[in-house]
Amino acid sequence: MAFENPSRERIGDILASAGNIAVVGLSDKSDRTSYMVAYAMQNKGYRIIPVNPMVDGEILGEKCYHSLAEIPEPVDIVNVFRRSEFCAELAREAAAIGARVLWLQQGVVSQEAAEIAAEAGMTAIMDRCIKVEEAITMQGRTRKT
Repeated sequence: MAFENPSRERIGDILASAGNIAVVGLSDKSDRTSYMVAYAMQNKGYRIIPVNPMVDGEILGEKCYHSLAEIPEPVDIVNVFRRSEFCAELAREAAAIGARVLWLQQGVVSQEAAEIAAEAGMTAIMDRCIKVEEAITMQGRTRKT
């Protein structure tokens, strides 16, 4: 069965109830898309949890973890800034930590990751920018967290 993203209304519901967003592949360089998107989401009130095995210390004032498994608190959304071939394994890791949503950024698509997410009871969103979707779906809405 071909993958289909949730409706915009459902995406808005997901964002309205989201608290912690683990950003896999978040760069510590401010000119990178992952940094700009995470910064914008942080400014909208979302808690960003950086995940990057190449960075020790902090990104955007938050402790950076080397893997999803290291995060000591619940994660609502795993937002992925990695190439498609890495996404199936990341979907397994997201399922293992009990994440509710696997979100693959714009340009990132993995049918296998979507199937893994579905089997684990997660919602999958692919090839969509979380920052753009937040701007579209949250107009006039209030976050529930």
